[in-house]
Amino acid sequence: MRCPFCSSDDTQVVDTRSNEDTNVIRRRRKCPKCDKRFTTYERVELRMPRLVKKDGSRTDFDREKLTASMRLALRKRPVATEAVDSAVDRIEEKLRALGEREVPTGKVGDMVMRELARLDKIAYIRFASVYRSFDSPEDFRDAAQEVAKSTRRRK
Repeated sequence: MRCPFCSSDDTQVVDTRSNEDTNVIRRRRKCPKCDKRFTTYERVELRMPRLVKKDGSRTDFDREKLTASMRLALRKRPVATEAVDSAVDRIEEKLRALGEREVPTGKVGDMVMRELARLDKIAYIRFASVYRSFDSPEDFRDAAQEVAKSTRRRK
C-alpha cells in the first residue's frame, strides 16, 4: 500500500480489525518514511449488477454516487456517517442477493427511499421530491402524510 502523504511504497500495518457484519477489514497503517498514519479498508469485491436507466442506457453501479446522493438528501440532518455507510451496505447486499445481471434504476431508487425512511423522514421527503419528480405542493403534502402514517404504524 502506497503512503498517501509521501507516496512511499513501504508501509506497515499497525492494527487490523474485521467487521463480521459487513465483511470489511480495517487496517491502521504507518509509513516509516514520513511517520504518518492512515487507515485503509478492504472489502470483498463481488460483481455488482449493471443498472438500466429509464432511457434504456446501461451504467455500472457506483457506490460513491449512491452514497453522495444519500448524503445530499441527509445534508444538515443529524444522521451519523456510519449509519449512511450501513444503509449503503444494505442496499449493495440486496442488489447482490437479487442475483441479476441488470437491475432497473427504479428498483435501486426504491431501496434508497426505504433506507432514507428508516434514517430520517426529512431526508426521505427531500429524496422523494426529486426521485418522484414532485410538481406541486400537494405532492409534498401526500409524501408527508405517507411518512406520518408509517410513523404511526410503527408505534
